[in-house]
Amino acid sequence: MGILKKTILCNSNDTKINQIEVYAPQLAKKTNPGQFVVVMVKEEGERIPLTVVDEDLEKGSITLIFQEIGFSTKLLGEFGVGDTLYAILGPLGHATEIKNYGKVILVGGGVGIAEIYPVAGGLKEAGNNITAVIGARTKDFLFLENELQKASSQLLIATDDGSYGRCGFTTQILEELLSQDKYDFVYAVGPIPMMKRAALITKNFGIKTMVSLNALMVDATGMCGCCRVSVGDEVKFACIDGPEFDAHIVDWDELGRRNSVYIDKERHICNLDKL
Repeated sequence: MGILKKTILCNSNDTKINQIEVYAPQLAKKTNPGQFVVVMVKEEGERIPLTVVDEDLEKGSITLIFQEIGFSTKLLGEFGVGDTLYAILGPLGHATEIKNYGKVILVGGGVGIAEIYPVAGGLKEAGNNITAVIGARTKDFLFLENELQKASSQLLIATDDGSYGRCGFTTQILEELLSQDKYDFVYAVGPIPMMKRAALITKNFGIKTMVSLNALMVDATGMCGCCRVSVGDEVKFACIDGPEFDAHIVDWDELGRRNSVYIDKERHICNLDKL
């Protein structure tokens, strides 16, 4: 589980996004679009759920993209080529249902861009016509543009500050697309407010919409219950029942409250050398 390659995708305004290629031949063979792995950087560390962005069967590797936010992701960001991760568990979660829907819109916001990329590849192979919409706060925070351009028929970009693409939000583009043409399926990943807004828009148009939830996870195997989310009249665990759910029946307000529980602790400045 050594790191074969590392690329810094973004390092600006206190935001750092890294891409690492990790030797994990068994995972490379078994992982499908939509699934994730749990990474333990060191034996004493916590478990970090990360979406598998790509696999290389020849190298026996998987590609992961992560933003340095809390203690463990910052610790992982200190690792480089040749370093070995303590453990990787996976593939976890249900894979995306890949089939020919017809005309599809994929919406990725922030690090969610990494999560729509493998889904785009799978849906393209299934014969779908794909429009990808990606967005970030500013141009410096965008990544995988060329890769998504190849995986889709149309790529539209929005930035909050107008530094690249259109000035505005991905959900504004989504609403305009649905107003102008007929689409059969929408898949959205990103910050909770973005996914909630996308769900409201697509519900008004009566279009099936799936989201991949970034619920908090501790154990990631259904043991701790930390990733509980209300979906319709049921309580689901994002780690084993998801991470993908029908966007129109997710309790978005509850999910937002749950994901805010540890914000103060995540902001705590830690000394990485102590772990």
